[in-house]
Amino acid sequence: MSKSLKLVIFDCDGVMFDSKFANQTYYNFLLKHFKRPDMDAEELEYVHIHNVNESTRHIFRHYPEQDLAAVDTFRQETGYAPFLKYMTIESDLIQFLDICKPKYQLAVSTNRMNTMEPILDLFKLGNYFTKVMTAENAKRPKPAPDALLEILEHCDCQVDEAIYIGDSIIDRQHSDGCGMRLIAFRNKALAAEYHVNSFMEILNLDPFQKT
Repeated sequence: MSKSLKLVIFDCDGVMFDSKFANQTYYNFLLKHFKRPDMDAEELEYVHIHNVNESTRHIFRHYPEQDLAAVDTFRQETGYAPFLKYMTIESDLIQFLDICKPKYQLAVSTNRMNTMEPILDLFKLGNYFTKVMTAENAKRPKPAPDALLEILEHCDCQVDEAIYIGDSIIDRQHSDGCGMRLIAFRNKALAAEYHVNSFMEILNLDPFQKT
């Protein structure tokens, strides 16, 4: 007999927010500063699901003469704050959070680094989440399961009492690493226990009906 759901964990990019344009603008800004051409479609998909360190090295991989330390210094000086305005919150996220907050513990596991807290502050979401794990504070970033394991420990939950909402193969690997169920958000091609196109659809899924 499966245990009742107690914990709902969210990815950020592609789930809570449509942030692809923000990421595209940010990484193209870095490339332009160093007089490099814009990202291609493959690179955009890559940076959308990987952390900033991996993404920076990926988009500059064709330029071995480029001093990556200079790139890192520039991006740290610039920050991500000017690009937050290009992010779009999912239209039913707040409604979903308001319904879930009294019933479940809520958490975030993302490959963002120091940009997650400013995003939560800007959109006034911080009070919803018990624990926020990023590529900066996790022992190992996604797809390693470390962040999910730390969230489970913090929330005193077993893995079968939790569910993760993600949208990419990185998220599938992330949840597989600890045996957690995955809700695929707007990605029908992703192997997952459940597939949805909106947050309110999630409430109709079996784990949410049992609680």
